Amino acid sequence: MRQQRWFRIAVLAVGLFVINAVARLVVRFGFDGSDTAQNRASITMFALIGLTLAALTFVRSHSVKPESWLPEIGFGALAGMLLTVLAGPFLSGSSPFANGSGDFFAQVWIYAACAIVGVALGYGVSVALGRDYRSRSLAAFTQARTTRPRRVVRR
Repeated sequence: MRQQRWFRIAVLAVGLFVINAVARLVVRFGFDGSDTAQNRASITMFALIGLTLAALTFVRSHSVKPESWLPEIGFGALAGMLLTVLAGPFLSGSSPFANGSGDFFAQVWIYAACAIVGVALGYGVSVALGRDYRSRSLAAFTQARTTRPRRVVRR
């Protein structure tokens, strides 16, 4: 079951939602809904989401082609975003559109921006260090070509 694609997507979505749920519950029970605490928790939550996606992208890009890990991470982040914006407000004792559609869509755009920046950062660091799948494949090809003995041509 762990090898199936949907399982990895679901685990990522639930993990991202847990980050959101912890931030919401800390604000709700620890700070009684203070606006300052809510802003700080939101910034921390979005930073953790971006760093989580960056770390996951960095690790997955080492051994798998981008055609495989990019849809998994993309759909996992999308499902996590949907859980966060649609189910997350109920943890705070609110509803998704309680503050209007402007706040709802602002949260969607901020979440999407943090997810995209996180994935780009993780993949960029992997490429810069030469540890991504393509760089490792090219290095292996170069190593194989330089270690072969020269072919003797007979005439």
